[in-house]
Amino acid sequence: MDIAGTKQKIQRVVKVGEETYKKINQVIEQVEQLREDLEKTSEQVDHIEREQAEQRALLESLAEEQGLDVDATLDDVEYPERLQEDNEAEDGSEGEQAAEMASSRPSASAEE
Repeated sequence: MDIAGTKQKIQRVVKVGEETYKKINQVIEQVEQLREDLEKTSEQVDHIEREQAEQRALLESLAEEQGLDVDATLDDVEYPERLQEDNEAEDGSEGEQAAEMASSRPSASAEE
């Protein structure tokens, strides 16, 4: 039985185990940082969506006071090509889609 060879194999296994442990800890730290970033981003998106919904309501109110037809105005919007293709693929008008998007996130409506 070769004790020196066994000792080297055990040392190699220990070294590989330590390196793996370090890498796992690095990955755990990165995942935690990504989670924090995701939470911040989600909060920012929720805030932006609330502000957008408020601004939309104000603009629609002002438009109605001025006698403007909001739906007709939205129908005349010229969207970039990629957005036009998305809108054509879905049923419903752009105004309905925008209103739905503004309130489609459960977290945004739960906080209001």
